[in-house]
Amino acid sequence: MSKYDTVIKNGTIIDGTGLPRFKGDLAIKDGKVAKIGRIATSDAKQVIDAEGLIVAPGFVDLHTHYDAQIHWDPYCTISGWHGVTSVAIGNCGFGFAPARKENRERLLQMMVRTEQIPYDTMVEGMGLDWEWESLPEWMDHLDKLPKGVNLLSYVPLNPLLVYVLGLEGAKAGRQATKDEIGEMNRLISEAMDAGMMGFSFQRFGQNSIQADFDGTPMPTDVVPDETLLAFADMVGQRGEGFIQLLNAKNADAVNVRSDEDRLFIEEIARRTGRPILFNALLASDEPGHENVHTETMKWIDSCFERGLRVYGQAVTVRAPFVFSLEDWNLYDSSPAWSRATTGTTEEKKVKLADPAIRRQMIAEEDMLVTTGVGGPIEGIVIEATPGHPELAKYHGRALGEIAKSEGKHHIEAMLDIGLAGDLKVLYKTADIASCDPKKVGELVRNQHIIPGVSDGGAHTRFFTGGSFTTEMLTWLVRDTGQLTLEQAHYRLSYLPAQAAGFTDRGFLREGAPADIVIYDFDKLKRVPEVDYEIAHDFPANEWRRVQRAEGYRWTLVNGEVTFRDGECTGRTPGQLLRLNRVGQST
Repeated sequence: MSKYDTVIKNGTIIDGTGLPRFKGDLAIKDGKVAKIGRIATSDAKQVIDAEGLIVAPGFVDLHTHYDAQIHWDPYCTISGWHGVTSVAIGNCGFGFAPARKENRERLLQMMVRTEQIPYDTMVEGMGLDWEWESLPEWMDHLDKLPKGVNLLSYVPLNPLLVYVLGLEGAKAGRQATKDEIGEMNRLISEAMDAGMMGFSFQRFGQNSIQADFDGTPMPTDVVPDETLLAFADMVGQRGEGFIQLLNAKNADAVNVRSDEDRLFIEEIARRTGRPILFNALLASDEPGHENVHTETMKWIDSCFERGLRVYGQAVTVRAPFVFSLEDWNLYDSSPAWSRATTGTTEEKKVKLADPAIRRQMIAEEDMLVTTGVGGPIEGIVIEATPGHPELAKYHGRALGEIAKSEGKHHIEAMLDIGLAGDLKVLYKTADIASCDPKKVGELVRNQHIIPGVSDGGAHTRFFTGGSFTTEMLTWLVRDTGQLTLEQAHYRLSYLPAQAAGFTDRGFLREGAPADIVIYDFDKLKRVPEVDYEIAHDFPANEWRRVQRAEGYRWTLVNGEVTFRDGECTGRTPGQLLRLNRVGQST
């Protein structure tokens, strides 16, 4: 009888804690790391030869929206292709529980515009005959799903507010009564008893950059301070869990916060005494915002100096948005843009051709959030004009240059070309984060910054942020030397796991779950490296933009191989990670 299930031989082990790499073997038994050292192959049922390869802990992605996709894709790709072995869902206040039957379709609609997950895909992939209503029932449902990654979940506040206040009251931002606050706190506490991590929300105010399907703000966008502070008090009394938030009621960019916004985040941290995952921070190349990350970093550092655990979650991937006016939503901070780009395709065409509406869209250009959304409109390039060869003359040209040559405003140029192409013209922004490795390196070397706001499972037609892990190892470590491999693996695995309270994951030690990536550092790359592919692999015959990986030889989740040389094995050893379960968290 073999002593171990698997032995990984002769690899260069980077354990994730920041300690120096070393050459050695690693043995796995019953899904856990059983021994690290020199191990005989005769002791193993299976041997993986890792000569010349890196052996490291699987990556932890704390910002995803795989809440729907986990129902048809157990591996949560794009993330699963790029060495991610644990993901957090329920981010930004979006999710599917608690949910009364009459609100199921409405909760799906909340994911359509803001997170760009097709409605028909969710209906076909999840169905509407849900077996859950409460948050503990949702957790039990997740537990039963086959999973190729480990899954953890926040309590999403949008469905919670709708459940207790009703859709109309929640959308109006009505102040909850004392009894309603008590009921919502009871539901959050009940959910945390069932293993949920804490709670999450976005708050962008009335002109939300991430609006509902009809262009109106989300419930959490307008939720009163008092309600959120009452939730924070309850979490503080429990003394466990953590909070994920985007609080930017007064922001003029994705990662620029007013003093008022920062003070509120500090108050949440003070009342909970728990880690706060602040979203989203990035370095920018946009004129006027070239050093915006440094001020936010100083603020985050000052929070820790004052005993407030506010971790910044950073966008570190070089990736553009590629979009059409048929389904673009990230200019919703302008009321005119929001109104013009909601409704059916035909309704959008009418509004986008209306001179009065166009004048208002141009007048409100200064209201648009562009930092973190690909920069100013005039820099956007025409990527493709499907079905309209007569528009090919615009390919590869920036809207500013087109506007100048045609004697019109760049927004007029954008709308004219879009309408001529039946709103299917593809526009490509600059990369949403800085392409300067020195800036991004400075950002991710900060001990209070967690890299990777992947948004995996969301913005499926716009963005391929789930490749951030591979991008970090190649661009920032191998190609530019901004980080060592030890530093990178600490930030991709250990730091996010520990911030989330999972003290037994994110590193390779005896007794730890065997979540492991084994890769060829020299051959590692994103595929395609600087572009994307179209995959028609979603339910309801829907498509998405994807970016795969090469160089990962094996990915193991709880000791079982889920990917071998990029090919899925079909194994689903992932677990639902629950707060306060023995061996999983503190």
